[in-house]
Amino acid sequence: MRRPTLVAVSGPPGAGKTTLAHALADALDWPLVCRDEIKERMAGAEPIGAESAEAGPAGDQDLRTLHAFFRTIGELLGAGRSLVAEAAFQDRLWRPGLEALAVPADLRVVRCVVDPELARLRIARRAADVPSRAVHADAELLRRIAAGERPIESWVPIATDAPCLVVDTTEGWEPSLARIVGFASGTP
Repeated sequence: MRRPTLVAVSGPPGAGKTTLAHALADALDWPLVCRDEIKERMAGAEPIGAESAEAGPAGDQDLRTLHAFFRTIGELLGAGRSLVAEAAFQDRLWRPGLEALAVPADLRVVRCVVDPELARLRIARRAADVPSRAVHADAELLRRIAAGERPIESWVPIATDAPCLVVDTTEGWEPSLARIVGFASGTP
């Protein structure tokens, strides 16, 4: 029996990860696990102002989300399912969980890159247009950018020996979705 494949779609904020991950999962007909979507569902399930006894203050919501994200991926891989997982996958925070999942699966990384100014515009647009984004740190991220910090440029990609494909999302996808699907599925 062939090992399942885990395709990790990664990149800095505003890089187009979620859009690409949805298109990739649809093209492959694989399940998609998006970290931000899990966080939004978890936040929607909690009464406003409530704090989980397990997690404490709102900052710990990120930790609960991280655990749910990796648990969901692990369950799908354990069932023999290949899947697409989307999150920032910044090295320091994400490598331990991702490396553990590479044991039962073939790991492939799709790293999204984008012009930082376009990323800032995307972040501002989604913060204004998508109410569920309120549970994320978009406002803080925009504040840091306005203050001259460079959070998009300082994003650190995950360091792994897994095959990696860099996708520029500045104008569509370069390389094409067909090429990204081929990479993800292990076909040339």
